[in-house]
Amino acid sequence: MIIGKQSKIGFTSESLTIDGTPWFPVMGEMHYSRYPEEMWEQELYKMKAGGMDIVSTYVIWIHHEEVKGEFDFSGLRNLHSFLEKIQKSGLYGFLRIGPWVHGEVRNGGFPDWLLQEADEKDFLLRSDAPQYLKEVRSFWEKIFEQTQGFFLKDGGPVIGIQIENEYGHVGGQHGAIGEIHMQTLMEMAKEIGFDVPIYTATGWGGAVTGGAIPVMGGYCEAPWDPRLTEIEPSGNYIFTNERNDHNIGSDHGLGTGITFDMNKYPYLTAELGGGLQVTAHRRPIASGTDIGAMSMVKIGSGCNLLGYYMYHGGTNPQGRLTTLQESTQTGYPNDLPEKSYDFRAPIREYGQFSDTYREIRKLSLFVHDYQDRLCHMPYIPQAGNPQKPGNLTSLRTAVRGKKQNDITEGFLFVNNYQRRYRMSEKIATELTAYGAQGEVIVRYPQRDIHDGDYFFYPCNLQIGNGRLKRCLATPLCILHGAGMQGADAYVFYGDNDPQYDFEISPSDGTVIITLTCEEALHASKIIQCGKEYLFISASEIVPNSENGYDLLCMVKDQLKEQFAVWPDLQNVSASFTKIKQAETLETFVKYENFAVCEMTASLQNTATCKIVQIQKGESCHTYELIQEHLDANAEEIFADIDYQGNTAKMYQNDLLQADNFYTGQTWQIGIKRFMESNEKEALKMKIEVTPLYKNAKLYLQTWPEFEGDKVCEISSIDTRSLYRKNIF
Repeated sequence: MIIGKQSKIGFTSESLTIDGTPWFPVMGEMHYSRYPEEMWEQELYKMKAGGMDIVSTYVIWIHHEEVKGEFDFSGLRNLHSFLEKIQKSGLYGFLRIGPWVHGEVRNGGFPDWLLQEADEKDFLLRSDAPQYLKEVRSFWEKIFEQTQGFFLKDGGPVIGIQIENEYGHVGGQHGAIGEIHMQTLMEMAKEIGFDVPIYTATGWGGAVTGGAIPVMGGYCEAPWDPRLTEIEPSGNYIFTNERNDHNIGSDHGLGTGITFDMNKYPYLTAELGGGLQVTAHRRPIASGTDIGAMSMVKIGSGCNLLGYYMYHGGTNPQGRLTTLQESTQTGYPNDLPEKSYDFRAPIREYGQFSDTYREIRKLSLFVHDYQDRLCHMPYIPQAGNPQKPGNLTSLRTAVRGKKQNDITEGFLFVNNYQRRYRMSEKIATELTAYGAQGEVIVRYPQRDIHDGDYFFYPCNLQIGNGRLKRCLATPLCILHGAGMQGADAYVFYGDNDPQYDFEISPSDGTVIITLTCEEALHASKIIQCGKEYLFISASEIVPNSENGYDLLCMVKDQLKEQFAVWPDLQNVSASFTKIKQAETLETFVKYENFAVCEMTASLQNTATCKIVQIQKGESCHTYELIQEHLDANAEEIFADIDYQGNTAKMYQNDLLQADNFYTGQTWQIGIKRFMESNEKEALKMKIEVTPLYKNAKLYLQTWPEFEGDKVCEISSIDTRSLYRKNIF
């Protein structure tokens, strides 16, 4: 859906709207001040390829005014340039201007001087105290200078502003006085010139919103939780009309209920955890399945905006006076890495794609193509659906549906996944979708539901001029005009016999394509010259600034990549050749009928690594890392470091450049940003590893093997390179 300067964005109690039409966008957070500015554009195109419509970003006060009165909007702090890149990429922007943001930043984003002034002059931060509001206004006016001309009304990409963060839950004031302060901030923002159609505020945990549209959140785990054990099952895997996640910000106190009328506002999210940022004391690992299942449950529960925090990881910038991470030294409950803000996000700290990226893309394809129907479909509770996540035996189901002319069209959602817990097997289960009055909408053929399964099936779905009563396959997307006689092609996926059961068979040339679950995970939809194509590739397909598409290939040794596409492409670049033509179009298209293209020449990773231990001490082991034969044509070169220890830090010329808290996973560092302009053949870095003791007081999801009372070593190191090849 294209938003223009004259578009009117609004909202109903169901969803956001564009010119009165329901809109189900997907939003991903990326912090420009935590990523090299020369790489912004390529990363934004990756986000777009992953299904993002909106890029949200914190404007972090301490990153811009670490010294009072000395504002820095240069380099990776250049908000104006970042908005230019957002506009060029065809994405929309959402500014989270604080003034307090949290974001695992020192002082929640407040500069040290602001805290000192509050102490010396005895005024309350995050209040209507005139001294505080004066400083906020000064900061916001500088932000406005950077953003002026980029608002939707000016033809720019910025469509929304978030005021404050978790106000009244994590700090701030409660009740009426808290609402007044939020209203004061809203009025100030508008007075300065922040003129956008959408103003939001976080609404979980008893936070107050000041009349802004509340946005919600949910994380699959809680790295901020003070406990060092497995925590109870997350409620984010249960279908419910309860929008609140009580665990967000629980390190600052347990959250209470919500403070707004849910009947007045659509169910929107801004902080679905795209991953988890580990802390010194708690280091859970978020997987693609963790995030994919949670996201599907949110859709099934009535959510009409998927907003991910973080969607793109990053690295904390260099501070002038202090390090800029959250730490217990600044009075916060958690210690975070000084540099790394990887978050195990869909796109990670150095631009790597994760399985979560693919899971979210799969759901984004669905909500984009079915948004005009889905937004009108309310959540319908199902009989027997449990309300407690500790119930690991009952069948978890939900329906989103809308009744018209005695027929309810919708989707049945099923989740048998609970992170870190085993769900019971449901063998030969006959699924049933029930309507709002308890009536049967559709009964499905029997199928086995195993631990870890999550999926959704159509109910009485309008397909072309026909109606699909039911099937055992999940909708993925629609290829508009790609069927016969200009009809559409509907793409589904699943690993069972789909058993398409039509109430009315389509007769207009509509085509159905069925993929496996694995194929759907690697599927992309692109538009070229006004025509829609479905691609399937192990490598990722991303748009470029020349209105074409590229394949991004990760190469460890050698690679000769293929991709499949339907309908058949007329032209491909010289980098690829067709090795199989698409066969005659049939009503049910099998994956084998896709055209297949293969690289004309294989890619080769030439980079090598050497690691030499130069010091072995009690507090740390020190190594010299030498990377050689670096290919300047590679988009990125990664060092894959497997180590056992508590933490690892990488230095260049004695300056800390990267760090990692041990989780048992490979530490992958993108090194091109550390290469000097004249340094193409070799790169030297120093790495320090601190010991992890067998009796360490921390939660690790995966512990190493101990031969003695501690581990402290780099066990292996390898390289791989990322190459970009143009498709067309």
